Amino acid sequence: MLSEQAVPVVRATLPAVGGALDRITERFYDRLFAAHPELLRDLFNRGNQASGEQRQALAGSIAAFAVALLERPDERPDVMLSRIAHKHASLGVTSAQYKTVHEHLFAAIVEVLGDAVTPEVAQAWDEVYWLMANALIAVEARLYRTAGVTEGQVWRSMEIAERQEQTSDTASFVLRNADSTPTAAFRPGQYVSVQVTLPDGARQIRQYSLSAAPGHPQWRITVKRVDGDPAGEVSSWLHDHARAGDTVEVSAPFGDLVLPEGESPLLLASAGIGSTPMMAMLDHLAATGSTRPVVVVHADRALESHAHATELRRLVDALPQGTLHLWYEEPGDSGARQGRADVTTLDLPAGVTAYLCGPLPFLRAVRGDLVGRGVAAADIHYEVFGPDLWLGNES
Repeated sequence: MLSEQAVPVVRATLPAVGGALDRITERFYDRLFAAHPELLRDLFNRGNQASGEQRQALAGSIAAFAVALLERPDERPDVMLSRIAHKHASLGVTSAQYKTVHEHLFAAIVEVLGDAVTPEVAQAWDEVYWLMANALIAVEARLYRTAGVTEGQVWRSMEIAERQEQTSDTASFVLRNADSTPTAAFRPGQYVSVQVTLPDGARQIRQYSLSAAPGHPQWRITVKRVDGDPAGEVSSWLHDHARAGDTVEVSAPFGDLVLPEGESPLLLASAGIGSTPMMAMLDHLAATGSTRPVVVVHADRALESHAHATELRRLVDALPQGTLHLWYEEPGDSGARQGRADVTTLDLPAGVTAYLCGPLPFLRAVRGDLVGRGVAAADIHYEVFGPDLWLGNES
């Protein structure tokens, strides 16, 4: 909770700070990487930095947290904090790094806003920063303890036991511990980070959902090659170079879009490679003989681009109360409907909890349709791959 002295200052300056956050975060990253080039080389996603998406996500999270402090002073935006903390933990972020961020972020604020940053303004926004930072540090400490690792020490060497081509641009990699110890437990829906060394020496990191259920002796991730400008550095490297017998560095599992326990009805809705966490959830439900109602929705370009299409049908067929609804842009004779996924046409069970994963436009459309049908906002959960540009806009 903000102090009584800070509340009016933050309220009065939020429009100015919020309006300048994009410039502030741009200057922040310039300063941070000039002082610590190893962070851009070995921790931050260079593609997201080049596109500006990481800058937008940081600005959005700061603004959303400040607004929450003012509008809901007795509550913490725990959903937002949890999502950020899981991502940080999967990268091995440490509590000491928050001091480094503070140094360069506040220097950037002063550079952009100049004389408007009086001592009172600086102190008030310092409170905002450390309330958010300390909340994240506490959550991340719990995540590290739960994962059984020391702060920041999340990496293990894993061997690629098998590579499976799913589509022309998607491949699965079955992973086992290089020292032959059993793979760690995880919750269906979680992801791991994968770190690879690129030709220029950078050790870049990306997150990939575990696409098969826990309980198997090995893990599986499914990777889609990311095209565009810039192209996906890690996905391209894995597609071009990773083969059975190779070793990669993999983090402990993290992520808060996880299958809930119990027998309540579920909606699992995905698009494209967003199907991967849903595959782990469905695999677990089928393996445990679940009888809960499960409505599965998936949207894709065509059957040929739908990774795990046959496996998806098999898993849903194994559920006594499972139903599958497919939409393809080019359905051909696949039996899928044409166009975007439309959950307004479905018979959803009362009390359904929805789990969504896919591109941001898909998430926004499906969430809006569900809210329009009366599904409570608190019962709609999502995972977006890459920087979360939706932070602060879920309600």
